Amino acid sequence: MPVPPADFRSDTVTKPTPEMREAMARAEVGDDVLGEDPTVKRLEETAAALLGKEAGLFVPSGTMANQIGVKAFTQPGDEIIAEEQSHVLTFEAGAIGLISGVQCRPVKGRQGIMDAAEVEEKIREHDIHAPRTALICVENTHNLAGGAVVPLAALDALRAVAERHGIPLFMDGARLLNAAVAEGAPARAFAARADLAWFALSKGLSAPVGSVLCGGRALIERCRRIRKQLGGGMRQAGIIAAAGLVALETGIERLAEDHARAARLARALDALPGVSVDLAATRTNIVMVSFAEPRAAETARRLAERGVLAIALAPRRLRFVTHREVGDADVERAIAAAQAVLARAGS
Repeated sequence: MPVPPADFRSDTVTKPTPEMREAMARAEVGDDVLGEDPTVKRLEETAAALLGKEAGLFVPSGTMANQIGVKAFTQPGDEIIAEEQSHVLTFEAGAIGLISGVQCRPVKGRQGIMDAAEVEEKIREHDIHAPRTALICVENTHNLAGGAVVPLAALDALRAVAERHGIPLFMDGARLLNAAVAEGAPARAFAARADLAWFALSKGLSAPVGSVLCGGRALIERCRRIRKQLGGGMRQAGIIAAAGLVALETGIERLAEDHARAARLARALDALPGVSVDLAATRTNIVMVSFAEPRAAETARRLAERGVLAIALAPRRLRFVTHREVGDADVERAIAAAQAVLARAGS
């Protein structure tokens, strides 16, 4: 029987655990759009407590969570501020313009972290010729910065800017729990700096579907209405919410294992010719490899021939993501494959 590939493409490739499948099979369900699914309610309450917020909203995907968040705070013609390579700008098919009718004033971050003074400079003065600055968005961890953590001190500075100008702060926390584990701080400490925050269940936590938005009760009710408008209302969603509850019970502390494996992989890849990894930014489960030449796609193809899967995100950038289904042996396999491919390319 052929050996399955070591799949480092994303932590979204994780399959539900046996405990999740069992919980899904016996989940108590109801019509969630009518507010009658007890398992969904329990997941939303658990997630809200984890982030220190009044209420939660279970949504099908992280992209929907981001789009609901943007729409909840803006009107058509407004402008948002976000880091220039953040997910809401680069990986959501132009949805902020399509769904909310807003534009973005991007800020170039350093390891995914926006400087508060630069953000403040981007805030528009009240002028009939200019869009209204309606929202500041932060991505934590920052995917394209190599899973970099936006630390609490940076969030405090951004929050101070937001409060000075009366602008809400929204946190794309797809991998927020990775940030919390890496920093050794509770997730609620990060979420406290934001008016609305969310995290994914379907990435490192290994649940099959879903994310949870968390915020004040009135704000979450507004988000619930937007979810309905976007077609995100689900019926007997307790079946998948049950897996999310197991993920929260069993998956958070285990994220540290992913971080350790990513660090091992990052150090080994950074030592190879013609490539570099920002080791300081690599604190969670994403390893972003930068090439001196545009050969990321070719490298991904050659690695796949050796049973190691990664994603070329740009001509000079290749991403590896560690997760529950890649162990130490898979990391060593990836290192050996990369050494074979890249040492030959550098010779």
